Amino acid sequence: MKLEKVLPFARQLLSSAVKPGDITIDATLGNGHDTLFLAQLVGENGRVYGFDVQEDALFNTRERLQTHGLQERVTLFKQGHETVGSVIPPVHYGKVTGAVFNLGYLPGGDKTIVTKPKTTITAIENLLEMMAPEGIVVLVIYHGHREGAVERDYILRYVERLDQNYVHVLRYQFMNGLNNPPFIVALEKR
Repeated sequence: MKLEKVLPFARQLLSSAVKPGDITIDATLGNGHDTLFLAQLVGENGRVYGFDVQEDALFNTRERLQTHGLQERVTLFKQGHETVGSVIPPVHYGKVTGAVFNLGYLPGGDKTIVTKPKTTITAIENLLEMMAPEGIVVLVIYHGHREGAVERDYILRYVERLDQNYVHVLRYQFMNGLNNPPFIVALEKR
């Protein structure tokens, strides 16, 4: 297949924006795959801030980072991503070059704990304020469950209204996939 699949495309977008020494955000730790990827991108002098409300997600992420010896590059918070604006040091405002969300629930975890549109939109608004010019926010939207479909609709309505002079909005999706495959919404700050 010549077309890039959704998750590799998400990483390609982040790779294009994040360089060694940069500041990044993993807004939904999950099992730590994106946190590890961001930690590799930012190098020794960069920083990743990660958020999740579930202890399992923090544990899995810590283990993954320790296995690769990258835990020193990452600060983890056991709190929702909507708090990003109150915990990221102000010195990093205007310097965040990449952020990623995987919306839905923790794979292999409690499926009743899901991301919510209100907190996700609050996090996006805060992130756009602290992003560097040409910084990228990637939202991987898993919408194959009831709450995911609701969040998808709120997020799409929100991003479609963003001023194009402030942020570029991209939707990357395979249109004929079965079982509601995930898709990406990417925001590039101008």
